[in-house]
Amino acid sequence: MPTAQTQHGAETLALMRLQLTPGLGRKTLLQLLKHFHSGLAILELPRTVWPQAGIASRCWGPTPPADDPQVQRQLQQLEQLGGCLISSQSDDYPALLATIPDAPPLLYLYGTIPDQPALAIVGSRQASRDGLLFARQLSADLARAGFCIVSGAARGIDCAAHEGALKAGGSSLAILGNGLDIPYPPTSRHLYQTIPQRGALISEYPPGTVPHPSHFPARNRIISGLCQGIVVIEAGQRSGSLITAEFALEQGRDVFAVPGSCYTPNSQGSLQLLKDGATLITCAEDILEAYHLSARPTAKPPQPLATELTETQQQILQLLENQAKHVDELAGESGLTPMEVSAIVLHLELQGLVTAQPGAYYTAR
Repeated sequence: MPTAQTQHGAETLALMRLQLTPGLGRKTLLQLLKHFHSGLAILELPRTVWPQAGIASRCWGPTPPADDPQVQRQLQQLEQLGGCLISSQSDDYPALLATIPDAPPLLYLYGTIPDQPALAIVGSRQASRDGLLFARQLSADLARAGFCIVSGAARGIDCAAHEGALKAGGSSLAILGNGLDIPYPPTSRHLYQTIPQRGALISEYPPGTVPHPSHFPARNRIISGLCQGIVVIEAGQRSGSLITAEFALEQGRDVFAVPGSCYTPNSQGSLQLLKDGATLITCAEDILEAYHLSARPTAKPPQPLATELTETQQQILQLLENQAKHVDELAGESGLTPMEVSAIVLHLELQGLVTAQPGAYYTAR
């Protein structure tokens, strides 16, 4: 008699095979899953009954067998990562995301989706120093108030939002436009290590999928679909954040925007959102009041993140044992670039192992 674990593995394999079936798009797969409830059931039935799910009758390419090299490679990558694959019919599938018209039929997860209300914080990749500080503070305050912070792990505002939530001891979800096993951008590698401990990495793309420009507009619907509302910080006129805002409006989500200078290109998209009716916010209390919550977030002490340190992380930590050092000094002593050192000390700071001091100096705790 098959065990629950065996059945779970068989379902994962079935879903991967269906995702690799030529011509079977995500909308069709979503309809099939809604009607037949599982990947195994879909594969066990003749394709002549598929139109019963309300889809047009057409010819699809052959579904790859279980021992297909690509199927086995993706399965192995997922298992090595420690992730899982869930369908829209799974009990673990986010209830709010299931309500959007183009919900992803499959989600690859590494970590756990917390049972909390979620808010997205998005904005420019070329954010200003003030924008980054505001994103970190806002996400920290909202995390302390009980919100899970959702973003896309990109440079700039996204990264700052994740960092603020984690440093405050809160939870975070990173929605990716690539496979779970490919840190992108490379400067966000530390988030791929820390977020799964207090949230999850989420992608509708299988392991091994490299980033592609076409993936990111589609992933933005998942960012807004998971959340009660989104906050836009420093968005230009053609910013991807505006795409997320459009999805949010279509999905009936709340849209908040942070005002900025009318002379700054990075503020033009945010200002246009405010003209179009987005709610202006300048602090977390504005959002909490909009949801009739306490204007004073409840303090939540940060918990250390238990991540094994890499050799280079251990090296930097050892260099900080006796005295505070500047990022440039650490770069010179370690042979790493200042950018690499900055990512490492941030990772160590999130774990509670180092303390940031004014002027880009750090010291071990």
